[in-house]
Amino acid sequence: MEQEQLVAIHKNNAGEIISFQTSSGRIISYRKALQEANTGVISGVDIHEGADGTTLLSADGSGFDQYPDIY
Repeated sequence: MEQEQLVAIHKNNAGEIISFQTSSGRIISYRKALQEANTGVISGVDIHEGADGTTLLSADGSGFDQYPDIY
């Protein structure tokens, strides 16, 4: 199976990323993206622990601000 990349984001009203679009066109939740990054299905992202102890995704060390909105 070929690895996918995250190509677009969708944020809620509070400005938090809630879903991603992958390079194959799938729309997946933040949690699903995190799981798939952990298992190697999604590449090009970093997984790290936030200040509050939660597990977070980042785009190769930076945020996802440069990513277009899905909608």
